[in-house]
Amino acid sequence: MKKSTLKILFLAVLTIVSSSIYAQNKMQYRPLGKTGMQISEIGIGCSCFEKLSAEQSMAFMDSCIKYGVNYVDIYDSNPLTRDNLGNSLKGRRDKMNIQGHIGVCWKDGQYKRTRDLAEAQAGFEDLLTRLHTDHIEVGMIHIADDIEDWNVIKNGDIMKYAQQLKKEGKIQHIGLSSHNAVVALEAVRSGLIEVLMFSVNPAFDLLPGDANIWKTPIGEGQQNIDSIRALLYNTCAQMGVGITVMKAFNGGRLLDEKKSPIHVALTESQCIQYGLDRPAVASILAGAGNVEELMADLHYINATPAEKDYSVVFSKTGFWKNQCIYCGHCAPCPAGIDIDKVNKLLDQAEVEGNVTPEMQKEYDALQHKASECFGCGACESRCPFAVSVREKMKKAAKTFEKR
Repeated sequence: MKKSTLKILFLAVLTIVSSSIYAQNKMQYRPLGKTGMQISEIGIGCSCFEKLSAEQSMAFMDSCIKYGVNYVDIYDSNPLTRDNLGNSLKGRRDKMNIQGHIGVCWKDGQYKRTRDLAEAQAGFEDLLTRLHTDHIEVGMIHIADDIEDWNVIKNGDIMKYAQQLKKEGKIQHIGLSSHNAVVALEAVRSGLIEVLMFSVNPAFDLLPGDANIWKTPIGEGQQNIDSIRALLYNTCAQMGVGITVMKAFNGGRLLDEKKSPIHVALTESQCIQYGLDRPAVASILAGAGNVEELMADLHYINATPAEKDYSVVFSKTGFWKNQCIYCGHCAPCPAGIDIDKVNKLLDQAEVEGNVTPEMQKEYDALQHKASECFGCGACESRCPFAVSVREKMKKAAKTFEKR
């Protein structure tokens, strides 16, 4: 065979291999609860557009679309932020799902959160105008962090306005943003929202559900994921409420060992993976101030499993002992049991206090059940958090295989 022919064959094989590798390393998409939307695992927030020029905003959006980002959150009422985002989406609005906020306005030259109907209406109409669109996909009622405020929202003009907007087609789905797990849980259980924007990261998950996330230090005795937060995530999964994640990096603190509340530094990819491993989470709205920071977030797409593995770092902290965080180190199971899935369902049942029909259906669909565990202990030898996996399998069998 001629060298030229060999060279052609080699290049053809290389092209096929390269294409295969590229196909494996592309943005993944998840269902946003029961909305019917498929959104990118990494989304973005748009507050940076206030600081970027029109050209920089365009370059930022170019990168987002190039790498498959199809979901953006815009809470900022600053006209410049909105103009830059709107202009960057001209001619390609169909490439991006927009999560815009209801209950914000621009007053006296600054952002304002509001429950005044007239202000909320003016703020939302301004958003549509500046984004050059007649609708957005998710209308996110802006920040409810205490029960009194939530009661005002659900029984008042703001919720009625959101429902009117949905009826008119100006929003497709109603959401709520919150940093308080107790409030968020009430909102989800009300059945009034379809999407929850919530602050999810390993530091916040250690705090009590009603804590002020910015002022409450992680203390002794708070060693595992707070039960209210776990209940919130599981309830969202059961009710089909999709979660979009804010504060995934804790304002950058989790990326800096000296500032990190858990006393170790994580990478962007590890923070993103942690959030995506929580039940019901569809997308991490990664913070980025420029294209370079955006690319650091998007590295997750091509990151190796080792680069995404947060459990190695967690095991150095003293937190999460005997707590399954669904990191996957227990796999593979010789009996073929999907231990992560079984543990998630068991945790859902325990925090909820009962097995719902949805949980039972998911469990019944598993190819291998917990009762098939023959107690080899291989999973426990690999677990970084000393989880008693065999005991959990026994509990799961009793919980889901009573019949």
